[in-house]
Amino acid sequence: MMKRETFGEMFRFAVVGTISTVLNYVIYWILQHWINVNVAYTIGYVLSFFVNYWLTAHFTFHEQTSTKNGIGFGGAHLFNYFLHIGLLNFFLWLGLSKELAPLGVYAIAVPTNFIVVRFVFKHFHRS
Repeated sequence: MMKRETFGEMFRFAVVGTISTVLNYVIYWILQHWINVNVAYTIGYVLSFFVNYWLTAHFTFHEQTSTKNGIGFGGAHLFNYFLHIGLLNFFLWLGLSKELAPLGVYAIAVPTNFIVVRFVFKHFHRS
């Protein structure tokens, strides 16, 4: 059975993830009409990253931002970014439209990201 704390973190992570994902997608959707989809996605990802970090620290895990968890979060998101870009290009290659491809990305990358980011905040909190 899942601990109450873990369930609360997962719920708050879902809220933060939804906000960050919507921000990423809206920026991507607007920009992809004028620039390369990879560049548009990257700009959306980077801008949503800053919102995501602050909300993840303060709201999801009730931690302060710090150099340690900032570096860990950045590293986790560097991995996550490459996962996103790889999946985006894979779904585009499969023939999904530029508008729908990110939805496939989010379905795979968001749960993966929760596991990695939770590890970062729990690991660096104890260090």
